[in-house]
Amino acid sequence: MARKTNTKINGSEYYRVTAVVGRDGNGKVIRKQFYGKTKKEAEDKKDEYLNGIKNGLAVNFQDVGFGNLMHLWLFEVMKDQLKPSTFERYEGIYRNYIKNNNIYGVKICNLQSIQLQRYYNKLYKSGKSSNVIKNLNKLLREFLNYAVDEGYIAKNPCYRLSIPGKKDVQKREIQVFTDDEIIKFKDSLNNNRLKALFLLDLGTGLRQGELLALKWYNIDMDKMELHVKTSLKKVSMIESDNVRTYKTIEQTPKSQSSIRTVPIPSKLIPALKRHKIQQKEEKLLAGDSYIDNNYVFATSTGGTIDSRNLIRAYSRALKKANIPYRNFHCLRHTYATKLFERNNRLETVQRLLGHSRSSITADIYTHVMPKQKMDTVETLNDLFV
Repeated sequence: MARKTNTKINGSEYYRVTAVVGRDGNGKVIRKQFYGKTKKEAEDKKDEYLNGIKNGLAVNFQDVGFGNLMHLWLFEVMKDQLKPSTFERYEGIYRNYIKNNNIYGVKICNLQSIQLQRYYNKLYKSGKSSNVIKNLNKLLREFLNYAVDEGYIAKNPCYRLSIPGKKDVQKREIQVFTDDEIIKFKDSLNNNRLKALFLLDLGTGLRQGELLALKWYNIDMDKMELHVKTSLKKVSMIESDNVRTYKTIEQTPKSQSSIRTVPIPSKLIPALKRHKIQQKEEKLLAGDSYIDNNYVFATSTGGTIDSRNLIRAYSRALKKANIPYRNFHCLRHTYATKLFERNNRLETVQRLLGHSRSSITADIYTHVMPKQKMDTVETLNDLFV
């Protein structure tokens, strides 16, 4: 029996059915056509589409590409909602793992969990770490939640996926300076124009960006405290046409709990006062070329200190003190470790560091906890005299 068809496309015969799917902004009827090798196949496609709309999907859900919609979501929806540094990270994940991969061209309505799972497995086998894949999955889950909300898909295929790789990764032990190294480091800072910066970080545990963003009105020398309000970071400002410009910007700190007041050890106040005098002398010397942004730590002409230049100066100070190189964050780790060694409470150290949860602090500084627990238990010795 001959197959019934009613239209021909590129020499092949198909059966076509039409459905009214709504009206445009001018009230004009919107029609959509469905094709099949048989009438039943075309009718089934039409019914599947109309059921999708009935269940809340967008009218054009079958026409939207996964990668194209993600690009629009990033640059039109998320860009103004995110800190520039966060957007830079999101865009990097999209560019490296979505934009130039086969998954980009998939119709979003056809995207299935198994496709994502296979992609994750392929990435892992190619040498990508579990953490990289975990961050990719986190971003895709957020984007696909948006796609569900906007009616492009009925459910998020990112949930219940397995991140390949070892689940129990050996945690790298943090590095801290010993008491002898702290003494040598301090001695090496004589005549160093950034002496106050290094000492203040050792005495307050600020993150690098928080330290560089400090302005003089953030420091109260009479009350011996400073107020963390912003963070300084060099980021790539990315436009939708991929044009990039690099800028050093002030932005909110890492989390809400990072906005905090931190006491300054009284012995550091003289160093800060000397630094302020030194800065005024540099300002007079620079004359009109000085850029006065009121930063506590700035270049000799008042500009923001580039993080790479800061690390170079820090590295030179360590070399002068004959101390093996450790990353700049070691100053923050040393601050926290010394607080724990002096029996300060976990919750107190958490607030001083600006961690959002005490469990984060406890997890990072587990190397100090056993001794603290032992010292606590030792206070019960009087019961057994």
